[in-house]
Amino acid sequence: MKLFESNWFPVLLGVVIVILTVKSIFSSGEKKDDLFLSENFSSTNEWQAPDISSLPDDVQGKLIRYGRELIVNTSLFFGPKGKIAAITNGMDCQNCHIDAGARNFGGAFSGVASTYPKYRERSGRVESIEFRINDCLQRSLNGKTIDSTGKEMQAMVAYLKWIGKDVPKKETPKGAGLETLPFLDRAADPEKGKPIFLAKCASCHGENGQGQFNHDSSFYLYPPLWGANSFNVSAGLYRISRVASFVKNNMPFGQASHNSPQLSNEESWDVAAFIVSQQRPEKFFGEDWPKTQTKPVDHPYGPYADNFPEKQHKYGPFPPIVAARKNK
Repeated sequence: MKLFESNWFPVLLGVVIVILTVKSIFSSGEKKDDLFLSENFSSTNEWQAPDISSLPDDVQGKLIRYGRELIVNTSLFFGPKGKIAAITNGMDCQNCHIDAGARNFGGAFSGVASTYPKYRERSGRVESIEFRINDCLQRSLNGKTIDSTGKEMQAMVAYLKWIGKDVPKKETPKGAGLETLPFLDRAADPEKGKPIFLAKCASCHGENGQGQFNHDSSFYLYPPLWGANSFNVSAGLYRISRVASFVKNNMPFGQASHNSPQLSNEESWDVAAFIVSQQRPEKFFGEDWPKTQTKPVDHPYGPYADNFPEKQHKYGPFPPIVAARKNK
């Protein structure tokens, strides 16, 4: 008892120091994670988009609905015949983000609100939602940026925050964005992909891949997959793994789904190879990939932090590139 009484103060002081140290570590970690959350952090929880009809008819509800409309019918507002500005190729955001980003494995927006702002290796910076939207306008829609403080940007941001409102901060739900497909042990083959495209894709996108317009050519019923009005070479979807995943989980449109795909992994890779082998707008961003060692293995343009040629980075086989990176 006397021993405890004589040593209680050093013991108590030590406990206090430990508590304060642990608290400091966790506090600083939370602050860092808000900005530098890994894109691979994920949750196995199933996600379901909230019902747009549940929105109240107030100022915020109208803003969110307007944001959804901009994503669904982007070309009507910003396409070649856009009623606000003619600054894009005529594609809609919904072409890559099915059901306005509400479909799992179809470019779902479920993880946007929970993970942004976040650091992305492509730009080498912490990106806001506004930055990301403008990035897509320049790449996937091969267009120009819009005012990051304007009504249209505010509306799209409001919609993205609303659709992901039920996802806990820092989580990426299962089905967000696109699925990562296993690599083939060979290069994806455009020649094998061509007959698959003609059999499964041409009825909507055309044998020439140029898509189908509506009656007055004000918007696409089905988007072009290559050519002057398609996404450019700096779009994320130009990476073959992204195209293969999108095809596997969503195409043919209205028939395929994540749980009921119509194409095998191998067929998806080959048809993706055929699509990315076609000509499209070339638009490059000098600030992309400031650290070459962080480029995805299927990024089709050098320089690289390895000695594999551009053709292999574009079509594969990718396992040797992955193995070399691990060894290095």
